[in-house]
Amino acid sequence: MTPASLLVFLLCPPRSSAQEAPLQRPQAAALHALFARDWNRQMREDPISASDNGDKRFNALWPDESVAAADREAQEDRQALAELAKIDRKALPEADRVSYDLFQWQQEDALESYKFHEYVVPLNQLGGIQTVGDMASQSLTFATLKDYQDWLTRLQDFGPYMNGTIALMRQGLKEGRTLPKVVARRIPKQIEDNIVDDPTKSTFYEPFKKFPSSIDAKTAARLQDQAKNAIAQRVVPAYRRLLAFFNGAYLPGCRQTLAACDLPDGKAYYAYLVRHFTTTDLTPAQVRALGLERMREIRAQMNEAIKQTGFKGSFPEFLQYLRTDPKFYYTDADELLEAYRAQAKALDPLLVKYFGREPRVPWGVDAIPADQAPSSYDAYSNGPAADGSRAAMVSVNLYKPQTRPKYEIPVLMCHEGRPGHALQLSLAAEMTGLPDFRRFGYYNAYGEGWALYCERLCGEMGVYDTPYKRFGALSDQMWRAARLVADTGIHYYGMRREDAIKLLRDNTALSDEDIQAEVDRYIAWPGQALSYMVGELEILKLRAKAEKALGPRFDLRAFHDAVLATGTLPLTVLDASIDRWIAERKKG
Repeated sequence: MTPASLLVFLLCPPRSSAQEAPLQRPQAAALHALFARDWNRQMREDPISASDNGDKRFNALWPDESVAAADREAQEDRQALAELAKIDRKALPEADRVSYDLFQWQQEDALESYKFHEYVVPLNQLGGIQTVGDMASQSLTFATLKDYQDWLTRLQDFGPYMNGTIALMRQGLKEGRTLPKVVARRIPKQIEDNIVDDPTKSTFYEPFKKFPSSIDAKTAARLQDQAKNAIAQRVVPAYRRLLAFFNGAYLPGCRQTLAACDLPDGKAYYAYLVRHFTTTDLTPAQVRALGLERMREIRAQMNEAIKQTGFKGSFPEFLQYLRTDPKFYYTDADELLEAYRAQAKALDPLLVKYFGREPRVPWGVDAIPADQAPSSYDAYSNGPAADGSRAAMVSVNLYKPQTRPKYEIPVLMCHEGRPGHALQLSLAAEMTGLPDFRRFGYYNAYGEGWALYCERLCGEMGVYDTPYKRFGALSDQMWRAARLVADTGIHYYGMRREDAIKLLRDNTALSDEDIQAEVDRYIAWPGQALSYMVGELEILKLRAKAEKALGPRFDLRAFHDAVLATGTLPLTVLDASIDRWIAERKKG
């Protein structure tokens, strides 16, 4: 469905419940039955995501990594669309019409991804089978004997999962759809980290180091022996095969070019990625122009923040000062982690003034696994488990703490923690009245746009209480604006890696370590970086519209609750949802 048609249906006034009731029941029942069947199908096809969501039904399974599976899943997507078309959308209540159209959008988007054979690139330096062992400590819970038995089954069945992954990558080589060599070079070390002589040193063994009281010592010892055997005989040999294939065939066959446009059907593919990640009809040229405009605006604000610090040098000299003066950095990883945790605790009491509804589930801060950290983000957020067995967690990067400035800790916690991702994802998971595909689905422009908006909101909340913290927040805003230029530059306009690095180095306070990891992220994951600022600007536009329309009746807490009320949405749907909220507030 086009954005325009989404807007039309959301602006149409609903019929009264009395008028709709006779028509709604069978059609709505059929719709929700379809949602449930398809969600179960998706979780069965992607048991790793099911585990991440706290759904333990498929905890003994790995995904079927094969071209045949991708073909089958695409056919099932088409079948789901055919079943959807049989349901009379006009006979549905308004909330179900939203779900109907979002379901249609997601199925059509999945088929467009399939058309470009994205499945033949099953990993990159940000994640894949080489980092999957970390789920044992990050997303799985081990409270019962079955939890351990399921994990053991996964260990014992690891070989076919690896073989399928390698087969997909071979297919990618044949089709000319590979990672750029410059980012693929980061991966062998990640694979090597899984090749251990002592199975107890493997990330896959982590659950077997501790057992609940319900499991007796004899059973625990048996489970440990089985885990060691499976890791030594199944898991480690599989990674040896991957490393041999990667270094012997894949890496030499990776493309020298960077741009998504250099792939088969590349221009069409990148145009799709821009639409997918922004949930708009923006073109690469429009996105680039937006980035350049925002960079100019933010630079002026950064110059003002520098004046407030009392620094007398030039902009480049100030950046150099921030990057090199030891007073801005911790040298100890544990101290850095404690600083993140202290900032998280300081944020919680501020939320009540800005949100009418807060999540029930708690949140916390832990470290990104050491094997991932060198190529990973500054931080990332994991939502809570659906059953409440796992809190929302923000994982922070402790690699080279001397490159991770203190003045960026507040803005990072605002983005990844609360009020950012850790609040939005937790609220969505608690919306049990929504279909599961909406509770756990994720539109990047909404989710990342919300988190970036929260960086700015934290300024209003008084979190950036020194000029250096304010500059850190502005530097992160500049970073997201520069992304619009760098991503479109690399993938559409032929920008070189070194030029993208220079763009970030000259305009942000990011360390060289972070800058290189960031640019390589854009190279490996085209389009995703566009979602942040596009989404933030849309939320700011909606806030300004609501303030103008409601005047003294505008309530910022109520506005935030309205933005978060229906789970993650495409931006056009969010726009119409807030329009309806404004109209309702005017009546009230």
